Amino acid sequence: MGRDNHPRFRRIEQVRRRRGRRNALDRILIVCEGEKTEPNYFEEIRQGLRLPSANIRVYHEHTNPLRMVEDAEQVFINGAHQIQKRSFEQICIVFDRDDHDHYIQALQKTDALNNKKYKNDSKSTVNFTSYPSVPCFELWLLLHFEEILAPLQRQVVYQRLRQHIPNYNKGDNDLYARTNHLLSEAHERAKTLARQRNGYDEHGPYTGISELVIRLQRLGGR
Repeated sequence: MGRDNHPRFRRIEQVRRRRGRRNALDRILIVCEGEKTEPNYFEEIRQGLRLPSANIRVYHEHTNPLRMVEDAEQVFINGAHQIQKRSFEQICIVFDRDDHDHYIQALQKTDALNNKKYKNDSKSTVNFTSYPSVPCFELWLLLHFEEILAPLQRQVVYQRLRQHIPNYNKGDNDLYARTNHLLSEAHERAKTLARQRNGYDEHGPYTGISELVIRLQRLGGR
């Protein structure tokens, strides 16, 4: 038996690979509800922070929040669309309250997935986190420009956002580029909301997007 094939040396090599994986950047799968707006936004952030696509994957799932959480679990377990199975440390699920049924169940399902303590390909426990917005993702964009403290309907959020981003439409590109100079203000306003509410408050306003953006900024050394 060759030296490299000896069980002792195979175990050493496995430990070395695991240590290297822990010392590397977390691999994050971002599962988005939106067809273009949210995927485009997070892909922009990834590129702007120069985060490798091997570490940050953005996956679009245009369906209701509960189904999104269920699909995120299956994508992690089985892989999909060139995504290798069990190849992430963090599963981040982004969806809106809107008028969706089973919204609360989606939050509860995410909590339940963490209790399962799934292991990834490095034998590390995987974290599932929901990042909801009430009423919608555009609230996060609006917080770059205004302090919002009272509940707003989705259409009102769109109207007010267009006062700052003229002709804004779902699926627009360059939203991160057009708003990141006000990112600090947005984070502070989102923190103010988070001190009063959380995702389980169906009336809002609330957004968890700030927390996800901060997580990506930290990965990018910001």
